[in-house]
Amino acid sequence: MRSLRLSPFIFLLLLCGATSAFAAEKPNIIFVMADDLGYGDLGCFGQQKIATPNLDEMAQEGMRLTNFYAGCTVCAPSRCVLMTGLHTGHCYIRGNAKDNLRPTDVTVAKVLKEAGYQTALIGKWGLGHEGSTGVPTRQGFDYFYGYLDQTHAHNYYPTFLMRNEERVPLRNVPLKEGPWGQGIAKEKIDYSHDLCMEEALKWIDGAAKKDAPFFLYLALTLPHANNEAGKAGMEVPEYGDYADKDWPEPQKGHAAMISRIDRDLGRLFAKLKADGIDDNTLVIFTSDNGPHREGGNDPDFADSNGPLQGIKRSLHEGGIRVPTIVRWPGHVKAGSESDFAGAFWDVMPTLAAVAGVSDKVPSDIDGISFLPTIEGKGNQPQHDYLYWAFYEGGGAQAVRQGDWKAIQQPINTPVRLYNLKNDLGEEHDLAADNPEKVAEMSKLMAAAYSPSESWKFPQPKPKKNNAKGAK
Repeated sequence: MRSLRLSPFIFLLLLCGATSAFAAEKPNIIFVMADDLGYGDLGCFGQQKIATPNLDEMAQEGMRLTNFYAGCTVCAPSRCVLMTGLHTGHCYIRGNAKDNLRPTDVTVAKVLKEAGYQTALIGKWGLGHEGSTGVPTRQGFDYFYGYLDQTHAHNYYPTFLMRNEERVPLRNVPLKEGPWGQGIAKEKIDYSHDLCMEEALKWIDGAAKKDAPFFLYLALTLPHANNEAGKAGMEVPEYGDYADKDWPEPQKGHAAMISRIDRDLGRLFAKLKADGIDDNTLVIFTSDNGPHREGGNDPDFADSNGPLQGIKRSLHEGGIRVPTIVRWPGHVKAGSESDFAGAFWDVMPTLAAVAGVSDKVPSDIDGISFLPTIEGKGNQPQHDYLYWAFYEGGGAQAVRQGDWKAIQQPINTPVRLYNLKNDLGEEHDLAADNPEKVAEMSKLMAAAYSPSESWKFPQPKPKKNNAKGAK
């Protein structure tokens, strides 16, 4: 029997075909993050006043993560945690400032590029400014469209957005405009969220035609307020179904923003189906922190934090626990939910595991992969603890270990202790009855925090000596 011999050319063609087929088997990944969306702002997480049918359907077709946390209680550090897998005890950008990621920082996008992924960020970045090493196109993203600066992102009718590293002028005319593009428009024509969604859908179309999987980080700005607009900060082109409600104007705007997110998630899933890639696309939806009280918005009006205490800037559950949905047809069980206690620092190792490049993840990150949870396969590793630090407003830190949660906010106050299993709303401080647990949790917080020249907790003020005769 004659042996089959292949020419080097034919062998190369077959090898390339096999490599291409392997790449095609890797799922596309879309990570959608809303801005200041509360745990209770979606129908599938208990919302009663605001309609979110598409996200509710996403939950029905996928999995709700009911115990999932943001990286921080405000924007920039939460996004830094998401991108680098390091919690705010020692990540590089730990607060809202004008800092830029460094060339040495490893991001989710850099890791996925190692797996052959096309990468794009559309929306709000907040981790690098024009001309710096922190811009998305220097941090692993092939393509970027949206806002670099988080203050610029307050403005829904800006005079420009960024495409890669260039400014794209818009038709809006400013009434007031700050140095970063923040401000108020007197002529409102181009709504930034709509532009970003159109860009995202167009990018998906193009990426779907290429012989490589893609990763899209879709960082929406809704329902954040335009802080510079004061009580009129819930900027949205129209109130839609809420126009005739007997509600305060900011609440109509807030609800319309959330329903606009929902509308556009429906458009995104329709695009995946139209392009024939729905079954091979993992979509994760979440929020960067809890709900806000800015731009005239009242988070209590629609019960935005649901059963949780606290909002944005608090390390109580309402400031950091976020509504999270995972959908991946054929991999994630429809209509399921999980109480796995995870956080943004788990995203990098999870997506790396999905892409088959876990070996490219830095060994010193804080995250663990929750792929076993979403696929329902294998044993899910658990965190020893979860930790958050917040450096504004007197400073704060919190740690969760199992059902126990300890908080110091402000930082120079006694540790408060809660049992989340019995007290999800953190209403009953158990510190006085559990001194040993307080000591244990305090040690965890001390171990999790690494000193930083840029990010320091406020120091306690020295006590005045009021004794008689003191000089």
